[in-house]
Amino acid sequence: MSAFEQGRVRPGDDGLANAAAEKLRSMIPVAGAIAYPFLLDGFHLAVSPADGPISFGRLALAALLLLAATAAPLLSLACACWMTKSAPSSFELRARRLAYISIGTPPLFVLTGVGLGLLHIHFSDELVWVAGWLAACLYVLLAGKQERPATSAPIAPSIAGWRVTHGIAAAVILLYVAFHLTNHLLGLLGPEVHGAVMKMGRTVYRSSVVEPVLVALMLFQVVVGVRLAWRRSSRPADAFRVFQIGSGVYLAAFIVTHLNSAFVSARAVHHIDTNWDWASGAPTGLIHDAWSIRLVPHYALGVFFALAHLASGLRGVLIAHGMATAVANRIWATGLAAGALIAIAIMSGLCGARI
Repeated sequence: MSAFEQGRVRPGDDGLANAAAEKLRSMIPVAGAIAYPFLLDGFHLAVSPADGPISFGRLALAALLLLAATAAPLLSLACACWMTKSAPSSFELRARRLAYISIGTPPLFVLTGVGLGLLHIHFSDELVWVAGWLAACLYVLLAGKQERPATSAPIAPSIAGWRVTHGIAAAVILLYVAFHLTNHLLGLLGPEVHGAVMKMGRTVYRSSVVEPVLVALMLFQVVVGVRLAWRRSSRPADAFRVFQIGSGVYLAAFIVTHLNSAFVSARAVHHIDTNWDWASGAPTGLIHDAWSIRLVPHYALGVFFALAHLASGLRGVLIAHGMATAVANRIWATGLAAGALIAIAIMSGLCGARI
């Protein structure tokens, strides 16, 4: 008697199992996003003993938990890579876009906490966070399997034009970003050095002419970047393109969150000077404060993805102008490595390291 006759295997069982497995795999980025605040909670508990010095075991556990939290967006980026191989169905496209959105987990979690405070909503931000991601899961899982048409056609000229404009605006913003990151690197020499350089810089970028233009350019980059990412996310892409889209999504979430924290919460509502003390979570510090620990992955990945996104754009420009792909890839990899080192250096300064 065959397996079908015995009832152990039924026609279509393999298809159902594969579909279920596909849906479970598509939820990996969401699982990472949901776990993110609890990994930070675990880190805080590990570095906050009741009394006495912290044991080596607790330090090792804390390091692993913080590393896992920081890696959550990178896991989403990896998932987006394997989801972007071909023209997607409705379900696959929703899952792919949700993977991209979950790359912005650190800034989105900061935005959740700050936003609830500004709105005087006294719910746990973790409860709101989990509920939001579960709702996003439901939206994806309820999508049908209707196939979309292949998306191999060239990008529309209007979109290509926006991409050029996006790059030009980025070149202007780079002037501010270069100064801002250099200023933060000087924090390794001490808050006094950072403050003195910031004071000089503010005479330019906080002037009544420059600041509105700079903020407008930032918001313009977010709007155009999100539009480009939305269009690009529906098309097959290689790992380089996925990284460019994913890093751009992170930056969009980071810019909105940072502007909300600095302009709305700090300056407009609470009248706090956004200086070194504000950025470093003084007097408790970023590491030992249960709320402020979320700023460590938020800032670190913000610096990394800002420089990595620029490197990705540069790679595309170099290849378009005839540079060998292998050479452009090495320049891109060098940019990523430099971004990681600069992010580590800046976060070390913000967390108390000095040279």
